[in-house]
Amino acid sequence: MSLKDQITEDMKTAMRAKDSGRLGTIRLLQAAMKQKEVDERITLDDAAVVAIIDKLVKQRKDSIDAFTKAERQDLVDQEKAEMLVLQAYLPARLSAEEVATEVKAIVVELGASGPGDMGKVMGAVKTRLAGKADMGAVSAAVKAALG
Repeated sequence: MSLKDQITEDMKTAMRAKDSGRLGTIRLLQAAMKQKEVDERITLDDAAVVAIIDKLVKQRKDSIDAFTKAERQDLVDQEKAEMLVLQAYLPARLSAEEVATEVKAIVVELGASGPGDMGKVMGAVKTRLAGKADMGAVSAAVKAALG
């Protein structure tokens, strides 16, 4: 079963269980997926769905930071709940050590040295680790490997 089909089934389950919080988050995710399909006239595969979920999770993290600064705990709790629902659809993430190992291997493959090659390395890393690791952690690992 594809990830897209799994999300649809989970939406039906949430409807039957009358779980309004989960249902709202899944509908938000489906709307983002449908928007991407309509805009680009494509059918999403699992990798594209994971990219959309990653984007939505990042938005939730940014919102949590903003709401924390504004001392709006009610909104922080809502965003955290949505983020947990979304993260359930993401594949298992690589640990920091695994990310560092992958980055070092890519740096060696490309023969990169110094901060000037960061763009080249990041391009290769993004294609290989897309959906498997947090890109913020990846960027820090690339800086450490090139610095």
